Amino acid sequence: MTLSIIVPVLNEAAGIAAALARLSPLVDRGAELIVVDGGSTDDTVARARPLASHVIGAPRGRGAQMQRGVAIARGDVLLFLHADTVLPEAADRLVLDGLCRSGRVWGRFDVAIAGRHPLLAVVARMMNLRSRLTGIATGDQAMFATRAAYDAAGGFADIALMEDIALSKRLRRLGPPLCLRARAVTSGRRWEAGGVVRTIVLMWTLRFLFWCGVSPDRLARWYGYAPRPES
Repeated sequence: MTLSIIVPVLNEAAGIAAALARLSPLVDRGAELIVVDGGSTDDTVARARPLASHVIGAPRGRGAQMQRGVAIARGDVLLFLHADTVLPEAADRLVLDGLCRSGRVWGRFDVAIAGRHPLLAVVARMMNLRSRLTGIATGDQAMFATRAAYDAAGGFADIALMEDIALSKRLRRLGPPLCLRARAVTSGRRWEAGGVVRTIVLMWTLRFLFWCGVSPDRLARWYGYAPRPES
């Protein structure tokens, strides 16, 4: 099987070159690296171009951006990676070998959260435990799926928030996720900027309201995302 890595970005000029450079060993082994820009106003696109297989544009929003990346991807397996998340060593082999051995069609990594606050380690452990118990993964865990499973599940929805939760629910109908214990390390910047305890409460509240049927657009406004301009 072959792997396509899809990275949605928006104004990530400060760190995008380092993030993509870390993926160069995977590209050297045959992975396709697709960067999907949501309308950056900085140098993100220029800095990404020399390091990616493809750099394309899409309407802002991770769901829409990842849809656009999938549309041009050639891999048998799709891996969705946030720009501020670092994959474990040999992640491509872990994913492809793990899917082959387990017979499962989608999955995610355990996550660690980089930062100084001691509660971040607790948050990461709870995220990993919750994911194992519920079969739901989040974007911070570097979700992956076979192309066939992704298509069967209907792909990412173009919604303002919770696109990863929504896709997980549909993938779960095809079977449980492959939960790799190797850790993807994601940035704790949003936790520390908003206050760790406050962010925990906010995220759990938003997730509960999403399960209750509150629209992702309304949740995104509460979370602080500006609405996407109408085209």
